[in-house]
Amino acid sequence: MDMSAAEVKRAASAQPSSPPAELNGSEILVRCLQAEGVKYLWGYPGGAVLYIYDALYKQDSIEHVLVRHEQAAVHAADGYARATGDVGVALVTSGPGVTNAITGIATAYMDSIPMVIVTGQVPTPAIGLDAFQECDTVGITRPIVKHNFLVKDVRDLAMTMKKAFHIARTGRPGPVVVDVPKDVSLNTATFAYPESVEMRSYNPVKKGHGGQIRKAVQLLLQAKRPYIYTGGGVILGNASAELRQLVDLVGFPCTNTLMGLGAVAASDPRFLGMLGMHGTYEANMTMQNCDVLLAVGARFDDRVIGNPKHFASVQRKIIHVDIDPSSISKRVKVDIPIVGDVKEVLQELITQIKDAQSQPDAPALSAWWSQINEWRQRECLAFKDSADVIKPQMVVDKLWQLTRDRDTYITSDVGQHQMWAAQYYRFEEPRRWINSGGLGTMGVGLPYAMGIKLAKPDSDVFCITGEGSIQMCIQELSTCLQYKTPVKIVSLNNRYLGMVRQWQQIDYGGRYSHSYMDALPDFVKLAEAYGHVGLLVEKPSDVEPALREAIRLRDRTVFLDIRTDPTENVWPMVQAGKGISEMLLGSEDL
Repeated sequence: MDMSAAEVKRAASAQPSSPPAELNGSEILVRCLQAEGVKYLWGYPGGAVLYIYDALYKQDSIEHVLVRHEQAAVHAADGYARATGDVGVALVTSGPGVTNAITGIATAYMDSIPMVIVTGQVPTPAIGLDAFQECDTVGITRPIVKHNFLVKDVRDLAMTMKKAFHIARTGRPGPVVVDVPKDVSLNTATFAYPESVEMRSYNPVKKGHGGQIRKAVQLLLQAKRPYIYTGGGVILGNASAELRQLVDLVGFPCTNTLMGLGAVAASDPRFLGMLGMHGTYEANMTMQNCDVLLAVGARFDDRVIGNPKHFASVQRKIIHVDIDPSSISKRVKVDIPIVGDVKEVLQELITQIKDAQSQPDAPALSAWWSQINEWRQRECLAFKDSADVIKPQMVVDKLWQLTRDRDTYITSDVGQHQMWAAQYYRFEEPRRWINSGGLGTMGVGLPYAMGIKLAKPDSDVFCITGEGSIQMCIQELSTCLQYKTPVKIVSLNNRYLGMVRQWQQIDYGGRYSHSYMDALPDFVKLAEAYGHVGLLVEKPSDVEPALREAIRLRDRTVFLDIRTDPTENVWPMVQAGKGISEMLLGSEDL
């Protein structure tokens, strides 16, 4: 049953002289995954999917990774998809298998990650009868998937899988759930995997409207204070090269959202840093005061623009490019909407700007840059280092210095450490920064790192986390050992749920309700118990040697328990309900 993707496609399209042998649904499912070129499958077995696991046992072209919790299966497949651009695939059983996977599915949905999640279901005659380990998978997942399917006939399985992969990777990407009852995985049918698929109700637009693009070019070339604002859509659309070409062509300032970091090189002088709640002073002030804004693959979410009324208080013209028409004018009314694939739209924008009779207003642009450079002089990311206590910003900065010339991927969990990673690790390339932006899911960092390490075995993969987040999926240290994914865990251990504590300090009168971690494990011994290397770092002078040791131990998972300043806050900060330019730059602003 071990067949390459090309062989499966040839077999599916061949016309044998005798009727083809029938396969059971599980064998058909595996053949479909092979035809889609799936290399890795993360999952956890259970009664409803045992026929599928039996079919997996009989082949060796797809490597199954046995995680320790279904949530981690989806996160690991998600991390793989984010780093490679391929569709990530996970397999879970019915009932609690599905419900444990929900957080991972919602995480992928919020960040538009292409995934196919195969879920087991009780036999079709038992559906709706409260059978053992039954749940309404289609109903539960409907709000957090791009689409879902319940396969009731084995003859529909191959076409359903073709549709699932097509939907997951085209248009605005997203997770697709395929629910397979146990009897469907056992019943037989002839296997024929479709070469292509057409869906009357699903035809995402790729090419932007020519007239709208011409209007956008005219507006950009007339701008006095232009700004380019890009989000995760540029990364997902593999449009980083086009974005950089546009920035080189027009010389406009640009910014990335948390999900868009790496689309423009952090070293580019036109890059103003990340914007939003914890964005740089210059990025936020430029956003608020520009007169023409080009938004590409971004959605003006609450963590980016703050209070919409405050954002709308300054008149500006907005051009919004996105593959998803529902994202345009959803939170902010725009003047020139362009629906289309961001890569193709940027290519057309570049072509038309090159062909235009006029060029950007050089004197106005020069004056605009003078104002921006004044904002830059605030040096909003400067921090006071210490010889006595480890500053978390210093750890991230030191990690960047040691890995900047290496092939490195950075994952994070969610909280203060996530923001410090985004602020102080300077990403030069896309798909090197892997984090949960939309849902803000604690526990993703380690499974993300596992998924990336399988895809990129020769790369360094660092998980920047906190002592709260890492415990959410810490059991996956066992998976790291079994499947030889030597990732490096940098835990900024401040003994608090740091971002919760920061908000409690600023907005809740210093009442630290249940944000202090009072019974932490010995992480060094815990890492060793799982078969890994644990390092305790308590002094600033030991940070660099510990990081160097982790890098040196290429074939070992290393857990660095770094004891950081528990009082440190993330600055700048825009409080909830405030405008994007109403930033707190430090404790002196409280």
